[in-house]
Amino acid sequence: MRIHIDKDRCIGAGQCALTAPGVFTQDDDGFSTQLPGREDGGGDPMVREAARACPVGAITVSEPAE
Repeated sequence: MRIHIDKDRCIGAGQCALTAPGVFTQDDDGFSTQLPGREDGGGDPMVREAARACPVGAITVSEPAE
């Protein structure tokens, strides 16, 4: 899975980190970022829910092209 966080759109609501804390965290400025080594979601089933929970739609999840 491919996860993209639109840093220009993120408002730091933290819903992603609350929903999928094994994948997302917040940086020193309070904006969403992925935990090191979890760039592909690590198989966490809550990643898609975290994207849906983002109030501004800053997170997109897609499957890589094969």
